[in-house]
Amino acid sequence: MQDAVLAMLAKEPSHGYHLRARLRQSLGLLGESMNPGQVYVTLARLERAGLVVCERADGLPDRPERKVYALTPAGQERVTAWLAEVSWPKPDLAEFHLKLIAAAAARLADPIELVAAQRRELLRRLAETQRAALAEPAGSRAVLLLEGIVLRLQADLRWLEACERAWSGAAGKTGDEGEPGGRDDDEAEGA
Repeated sequence: MQDAVLAMLAKEPSHGYHLRARLRQSLGLLGESMNPGQVYVTLARLERAGLVVCERADGLPDRPERKVYALTPAGQERVTAWLAEVSWPKPDLAEFHLKLIAAAAARLADPIELVAAQRRELLRRLAETQRAALAEPAGSRAVLLLEGIVLRLQADLRWLEACERAWSGAAGKTGDEGEPGGRDDDEAEGA
């Protein structure tokens, strides 16, 4: 969650409620279960860690001033490192999805390149696991575990193919939140 919030702030400074709305929209049904205070707790932790700064923005006459959060240089470095990371031991598909959305929204990285990097890592692990399975003696029960790992990696590769299709079809059509086929702010205001 912290990295996704940082990546969304890389696009532009934002209020906590706007970040929460963007996260919920990006996660679809998964975002509906998000605790309303989770973004604010995350922002407070990021501020204590020196990854974001909080500034006060004037509110409307009938509303109080609001906090606007922005990345620090350390926060920007962490976002860059997170986007370059290709770990996939137990993939968190929601986190990877947010990585794609945030990378596109903030124009920090090409989502298709992120998918390609993940694919290379999965193919490496798949080949490694298949070699290990072939090296097991006949009748070894470890083969069953290795077969499960192979099946999981193959399923993850198919999901990455779906991600690539969605993002390839959306090239040049990403919206404000960086989602494939979304509308950008200018279109939304004119609609």
